[in-house]
Amino acid sequence: MKLRYNYRLYPDTAQRRILAKTFGCARVVWNDALAARKAARKAGSPYIGDAAIQRLVLTQAKKTPERAWLAEVSSVVLQQSVRDLNTAYKNFFDSVAGRRKGPKMGLPTFKSRHDHRQSARFNANAFTLTNDRRLYLAKIGEVEVRWSRELPTAPSSVTVIKDAAGRYFASFVIEVPEGGQQLPEIGTEVGIDLGLTHYAVLSTGEKIANPKWLRRREKKLARLQRELSRKQKGSKNRERARLRVARQHAKVADTRRDFLHQASTSIIRENQTVCIETLSVRGLARSRLAKAVHEVSWGAFTRLLEGKSARHGRALVKIGRFFPSSQLCPCCGWKGGKLALDVREWDCPSCGEHHDRDIAAAINILTEGVRSIGIPGSTVAAGLAGHGINDCGGQVRPGEATPTLAQPATYNVQAA
Repeated sequence: MKLRYNYRLYPDTAQRRILAKTFGCARVVWNDALAARKAARKAGSPYIGDAAIQRLVLTQAKKTPERAWLAEVSSVVLQQSVRDLNTAYKNFFDSVAGRRKGPKMGLPTFKSRHDHRQSARFNANAFTLTNDRRLYLAKIGEVEVRWSRELPTAPSSVTVIKDAAGRYFASFVIEVPEGGQQLPEIGTEVGIDLGLTHYAVLSTGEKIANPKWLRRREKKLARLQRELSRKQKGSKNRERARLRVARQHAKVADTRRDFLHQASTSIIRENQTVCIETLSVRGLARSRLAKAVHEVSWGAFTRLLEGKSARHGRALVKIGRFFPSSQLCPCCGWKGGKLALDVREWDCPSCGEHHDRDIAAAINILTEGVRSIGIPGSTVAAGLAGHGINDCGGQVRPGEATPTLAQPATYNVQAA
């Protein structure tokens, strides 16, 4: 599996100038290649192949006065830009033909010089890591890197990124074997119910608070945004005001990312099997709760759990979104109707038990996940007894025993 390791870069003034030129040249080559293919399609000509498009926008373009300045930056970056466009086209064709999993991919689009996030990709031929812990980039020189952690293996490529806040980053791509950093096996399972009041509620009764990163900075962001709106377009004062807004948004994004990594790592380390309910995040993001749903980043949290479970030898079980986790009594299995969002606790009319809505949902998710894959000797019963309100004393809907999981995996379980 491939992983990305990001580090902060601190180029000097001359290097920033060359990086800006590199970003621009990579963008122009991408746009020229895309325009050539669009023009060929409009004229009814055959699709321009990968080798032909590279000769057209690089070899031949450098000989013209209009594109002679392309020779001032590393040719490896420009070639990589064309290869990335070819990959984008391949993903689109595979998506249309049904060969690519996931959401449908659209056609590649033009890149704008007015985007405040710019990037350029260097493959193994265009960068090296020096003995004095610096990053050497072709035609740029040695750039200072803030190494926050060691790279586990030699990287295959590095992408230099300048974000909207004016910061520079190096994103290394490394190849590691799946399950290559396995953690010691433990006999615990956990169910997770995601929410807005609490970010996540575990079947053990633990509730992870929702930090509400954006809400904390809304006042300051509103003030900075008003200041930005009053600045004259194209002026240096407007650019400085834009940077202040971008830095606040960067702080929100960095804090959120740090929280998601810490929470996901803690859950993976402490549990052998993690059961989580899939949610229609896109659908919820179009509701009246759109702002809150976008802020919590459930999709990113689920992807982190999935990647870390495969990397550390854990099992992740995904329960279908139509499973009625909030409507079932974890003690007797009685199913009620749909509950309003303001109902946080309820009593089961069948067995009389009093339940916390979120904890009961997490227990039901855990029980359904363990039942669906059949883990012999599961500790679900102990998990049910972990919270006084929902202490029902037994496993709900036990499933048939199947062989023990031999390899870490991700399971998608659709509710019957």
